[in-house]
Parts: sequence; structure tokens; C-alpha cells
Amino acid sequence: MPRRADLRSILIIGSGPIRIGQGCEFDYSASQACRVLRREGLRVVLINSNPATIMTDPEWADATYIEPLDLETVTEVIAAERPDALLPTLGGQTALNLAVELHEAGVLDEYSVELLGASVDAIRRAEDRLAFRDAVVAAGLEVPLSEIVTSGCQTTRRVPAVVRPAFTLGGMGGGIAHTQEELETLVARGLAASPVGQVLVEESLEGWQEFELEVMCDARGNCVVVCSIENLDPMGVHTGDSWTVAPQQTLPDAEYQRLREAAFACARAVGVATGGANVQFAYEPETRALRVIEMNPRVSRSSALASKATGFPIAKLAALLAIGYMLDELPNDITQQTTAAFEPALDYVAVKAPRFDFAKFPDADDRLGSEMRAVGESLGLGRTFPEAFLKAMHGREISYDTSDVSRRGEPVPERWDLLLEAARRELDLPGIHPYFAEQLRDIARAEQLPPAEAARFGVIIGTREERGLPGRLAVDSCAAEFEAETPYFYLSYEPSDAEPQPSGNAIVVLGSGPNRIGQGIEFDYCCVHAAQTFRALGYEAVLMNANPETVSTDYDTSDRLYLEPLTLERALDVCALEQPLGVVVSFGGQTPLRLAPGLHDAGVPLLGEPLAAIDAAEDRVRFAELLDTLRLRAPPWRAAGDAAEAQEAAEELGYPVLVRPHHVIGGRGIHVARNAGELRVEGACLVDRFLENAIELDVDVLCDGDDAWVAAILEHVERAGSHSGDSAVVVPAPSVTARCADEIRHAATAIARGLGAPGLLNLQLALVGDELYVLEANPRASRTVPFVAKATGVALVEHACRLLLGEPLAALALPERAEPTRAWAKEAIFPSDRFAGAAVRGPEMRSTGEVMASGATPAAAYARVLRAAGRSRRGGRIGPPLQRT
Repeated sequence: MPRRADLRSILIIGSGPIRIGQGCEFDYSASQACRVLRREGLRVVLINSNPATIMTDPEWADATYIEPLDLETVTEVIAAERPDALLPTLGGQTALNLAVELHEAGVLDEYSVELLGASVDAIRRAEDRLAFRDAVVAAGLEVPLSEIVTSGCQTTRRVPAVVRPAFTLGGMGGGIAHTQEELETLVARGLAASPVGQVLVEESLEGWQEFELEVMCDARGNCVVVCSIENLDPMGVHTGDSWTVAPQQTLPDAEYQRLREAAFACARAVGVATGGANVQFAYEPETRALRVIEMNPRVSRSSALASKATGFPIAKLAALLAIGYMLDELPNDITQQTTAAFEPALDYVAVKAPRFDFAKFPDADDRLGSEMRAVGESLGLGRTFPEAFLKAMHGREISYDTSDVSRRGEPVPERWDLLLEAARRELDLPGIHPYFAEQLRDIARAEQLPPAEAARFGVIIGTREERGLPGRLAVDSCAAEFEAETPYFYLSYEPSDAEPQPSGNAIVVLGSGPNRIGQGIEFDYCCVHAAQTFRALGYEAVLMNANPETVSTDYDTSDRLYLEPLTLERALDVCALEQPLGVVVSFGGQTPLRLAPGLHDAGVPLLGEPLAAIDAAEDRVRFAELLDTLRLRAPPWRAAGDAAEAQEAAEELGYPVLVRPHHVIGGRGIHVARNAGELRVEGACLVDRFLENAIELDVDVLCDGDDAWVAAILEHVERAGSHSGDSAVVVPAPSVTARCADEIRHAATAIARGLGAPGLLNLQLALVGDELYVLEANPRASRTVPFVAKATGVALVEHACRLLLGEPLAALALPERAEPTRAWAKEAIFPSDRFAGAAVRGPEMRSTGEVMASGATPAAAYARVLRAAGRSRRGGRIGPPLQRT
């Protein structure tokens, strides 16, 4: 049947700032939906508070509101835009909760707004623990023994028990209790975390296997399983913190069919109208006992993973199903011959590995449980489990000390690293399925093979000549039964497709890898814009990344996508296949910068020739010497090679001092020391005088190697000492006079000329009275680029790409000054709900996301952004959509 003709405009609610449990996978989902709904001729209205997203770029919707995500604000948007319908299933828990609030407040009825994808009753049945339990049991399915606890009530369950708060994300407020005291504490915490004051206390199924099924439903009641996902970690670890594999590996087909039918029954019982749903199961193989754990009646974190693992565009199809299409009416983009009613079949393996940042919170307990702690993830694709597993492991871009394998049976972040090390030592591998234990032993045995044979297991040893070049394989959803038409690839040393002929017109953009604190979605935003720009300029854009949550790993963002870990060996493999005109390393944060020297040494051309500038800026001492040469003011400094020299430098300079290690991102290891006891030095660093009570400034600059153009001067709200990524900022900068702005532009031009690299440049400055100090420079994209682009309307990345290709600044037709029509503010969001003390600001970054808002003045914008951050209930009214600013 055709799409509904009565729908003209649809409101999409975004998921807000990046938080643990609700990350950039919803930017990917909502971006897909915006694009496909507009192609259908619908007017799309979008509201979100996150400036770092692709979806909040003005070209993705007809009216984009960067505003707080609360009941009053969304009501104002509905009153102004009068949408026919609201699609709440693409914005995570935030959008679902707001949809329920809008319904309960009578707003949807008052403005005749229809809910698409899931009704309020379906949302309640899925999110209200009692209603979900009753609906699932009525459908003939089993759930763990449990009881509902509300405020003022006591639990009668015995330990061990699992506490699951209602209407929360990422298991927030929940956990596993092994003592009655722990249970009472968890219940109290869960009741506080639940917006409806309700928790489920259920029997613990620790040690059971855990599975997830991604299901798609249409209005006729047709259902398909898009992807089966098996958790490598047993029950007891949140699925977002667990390693996972798709398709599932250990269930016999008859048992898998049980799960499949149970997932369909669960989706129908809850009442998912159309679109995606994620159903989670616990399974005990000896008794064949099966329990339904929970269901998300929306596109979820696992939906993005399933989409990238299979090539099946879940969010896009969910949006189309919501406006009236049926599964058998929608084409499969991968094959262009089958429909969405065909369940994907994979002839490869996809393994997801979580990325943790416990090092940012040294006082936190690193044991994993039912409350999610991971900040990001990497995805590995391979023809075999070992190949995919090792790619996912390398793609995390973090290494652990595996010398003590005694914790290999514990739920800790490095568990699978320890298990692999134990396999090498021929020790037992406790707490995991025998199948996965044997796979780890296969990897350990492969490490002893000759390089060419070891490579087939994903073990990269020896030289490139000894291993040979891997082949390229297309991701397809029909196990090669139909030819894959989308340019979405992975590499393998197993038999592969015919070697492609280089086009001679390709530019490779290296992505930013898994989200982590200090390197998040802002850099993926830059990589996406870079790929789009190079395509628009007539080049073939080739993207390489291993983050399944992002827009960059959508198969139609670039001309060719390689879902591969960002290691030097894999980057060289991609370059050997593509023979690019150049590789771009300046948009993906520190990850591609670390690969740049190895690529250069191997003869790979780097666009913009950035190596000298990177080293001059990232080596703190060299940069300080450059400032001296340019006669630009900097805090008094000294170089230190070790802790002893750092202490001598500090005593000479006088406390307090700021210690800055070289080549770091997110302020790793940077700290203020007010006495010798606070000095923490590991290796070479720069020690400089800390400027007490200085006003810090962030300056984003475009440069061509000789001249510079200042895009924005941002003023930090907090005084010096807070990492720029953790500081609130406003633009225009109220403390910067016209004379000071001219001095900043002069400094920017001098530094740009001194570093010599074209493209983007970020400066960190400090204002003490009327004296301007230069703190540091980053000749690459910074995390403020999306914010500045939206505040000023200047396409920074697009201009930077043209500069990297050799165009001069004069050719870009930039205005003399970039003046925003409104004041804008940005505030950081901290994981305080997961880590105690996370919101204590200092030189090392700890925030996971950010929000943005506008106002008539910087003060009004700041008040508004505090409301967007959830730290105030007041703060202005909605401004015009981004398209009119």
C-alpha cells in the first residue's frame, strides 16, 4: 500500500547530549529518518539540544530547533510548527519519555498530533516493569521471578537479585545485589533514578547466556528478525558493556527458532505498531530454560550495531514503515533485488567490543554489572570469529595490562584481554561458553604460525611482504545469494572478491574510532562533512572507521566505506587497495594523527602535508619555542624530561604550575600542581606557570599556510583550570574588546604562518586583564567545530577541505567577520549518574557530551543552555529554527 496521504509534516525528537547508555547511535538513526522522510515529500521538524550531531545541521530537516528537550519547550515547537505526527522511536529513552509526557499533559490531543511507530500504551507496556511482565506472561512467555517496588514500599525478594528501574536508559540506577544491604541501597537508588518511582526486583540469572534479537514490524503484523546478537559475556553484565557477536554462534537452529517466535510474540504483545524493536533473552542451555528480560519499543543502541553488522538500514525502514509502507514494499538497499521482508543472512561474523574510560575516574569500582559504563564501541567484521574478534579488540584503541590473569573470570573491562592471555598460557577460561573458549585457543595457536597463515585468523605478525595484501569483501545481507550493490567493505585474508582497480581519484578520510571521553561525535561530524565535501568537489571519498554508532559508517555517506580498525597496518592495506591522491588525518582527532608518521614513512601522501605542523604543535616545548620566535606572549615555561626535572622547573617558576604532557587528547595527564606533592609526571612534559583566574578563550581558525581567518572567538564561562571540553562557552565573547579581537587575529595569522599547515586550526588563549596569552594550538579539527558552524552558519569543514586541496583563503569568498545573528552557548554533560565526582571540572576532560542553546544576549543564551543541561527549569523561550538564523 502507498504511504499515508494524510501526513504532511512530522516532528522528530532527538536524544539530546551524548550520555553513557544513549550515544551517537541516535544521531545515525534520526539522520537516516530525516533524509528518507524528506525524500517522501514530508516536511520534517526536528528538535534536539546536541550541537555535535549531523541531524542538527540545517540541511537535514525543514525546521531545526536546537533547544532544551523538556515538555514546555517541545510544546512550544509543536504550537509553532503544527506537525501532523510525532515519531518518538528514533530519539532513545529521551524521546519516548517526552512522548508520554506530551500525551499526559494533553498536548498531543490539543494540537491533534498523532504518535507514529509506538502508541503511549505500547511505550508504557515496554517501559513500565509491571505492565511489561503482565503482557509477556499473557503471551505465554516466561520472565524471571520478580516483584514491583514503588516509593515507600519494601522488597521481599532474596538475594542475589537484579534491580531494574522503569523508564531509564542504559540500566541507570540498577545493579545486582548479593547482600540484603546492597539490595536496599540499589532499590533506593533505582527509585530515585526512575522518573515514575518504580523498580523491578527480579531473581538473578547470572551465568545464563544472553541473546538479543532485532525485530522489524509493519502495520499488518508482519515481523522479521534483522539480526541475532549473542553476548559473549554471560548474564550479569549490561549488554552495552558486553562483547557481542552477530549472528549468534552457539544456539542450535531449533532453539534459535524458539527465540525468534518469542521475539515476535513479545513485540505483538507489547503492541509495537511499526518499526524496530529490541528483545533481550536469558537462556540456560542445559535445561533449555528461556526467559524474556526486556524489550525496547524503539530503535536502540543495538539497532545501530545490527544495521552496520548486516547492512540493513533499520532506522530508515522504521521511518518508512511508520508512514504506511509494508515490509514487502520496501527494497533492500544492499541487493536492490529483494525486499525488507527478507531476513538478512550473513556469510561473515561481526564482533562488537566496548570501550571504557575508567582511567578518567580512578576512584570508581571497575567491576561491570547491570548498569552500563562503556563510553563507546568498535565493530570488527571477518570471515571467521577470530578475525572479527581481533579487529574489534584492536579497534578499541586501548590496551590493558594482562600480566595478572587471576581476574580473568571477573566482570572487568579487560576480561577478554585476560582470557586471551590465559589461552596463550594454556590456562582454564572460566565463565564463558566452551565455543568462545576454543576460539580464543585458536587465536593463541595461530600466533605461532607463519605470518601468512596467522593472518587468516586475524593475527597480524611479521612483515607486510610475508603476510601479503588482504582482499576486499562486500557486506551483503543475503550471504552472497545476490550481488551486493552498496560500497560497504571489510578486509580479510580469507578468499575474497576480485581486487578492485584504483580509480586514481580517491581521497581517504580516516575516522575517529570509538567514542571516548575527549574524542567523541564532534570528530565524526567533521569526517562526515569532509567525505560529503570531497564528493561534491568531484573526488571519490573513501572513509575508514570501526565505530558502528556513527553517521560516518553509514554505507551512503561516502563512495566507499571500509569498516576496519584504525591501525597503521589496516590503514596501509586500504591505501594499497585504493592508491589515493591523499589521506586526510586532520578531522578524526588524535587517532589519525597518530597514524600520520607511519603513513608518511610508507610513502602515502597526506593531504595538506601536516606532519611538521602536528609535531610543532603537539610537542609542547617546540610550540613554546615557536611562540618565543613569533614574539607572542605565553606563560613562563620550562621543559622537563622526567619527574625530577619537572619538580625543579616548578620550583623555579613558582607554584601553581600546569603540567602538560606531549601528544595527548582530552587533557590526558594535564593537571594543576599547587605544591610539589601534587606533581604527577610520567615522561617528558612542559611545565608552565598557571594563570590564576584568567579568562580562557577558544578560537577556531581557517588557514592556508600563509594567512588565517578567524571563524569564532568563544569565551569560557569557567575561569582557567577547566579543560576546554568541560567548560561552558558563549559567543560572542563578552570580555573580548575590538582591540583584543584584532590582537587575536594577529596571533592567529602569526601561528598559522609559523606552523605552515592548511585547513583548520584551534587556539587556546587566556586573557589576564588586558594581556593575551597563547596556551596551545591544534592544527586539526577541534571539538568546537560543529558548535561554531551552527552558531555562525559558516561551513568550516567544507572550507577546510578546499584549503587542504591547495586553494588559498582568498578563493573561499569568506566575509571579513563571522558574526552570529544570535548569542549561543554550549555546556558540558558529565556522567555523574555513573561515576561519583565526575562533574568536578579540571584540566583533564571528563564530560561525555554537550548541549547548545541560543538567546538574545550571551547571558540569556547561557541561562537557556543551563536549562538544556537539566541544571535549571527556567531559561527563555524557543528561538527561530536554525534555517532562519
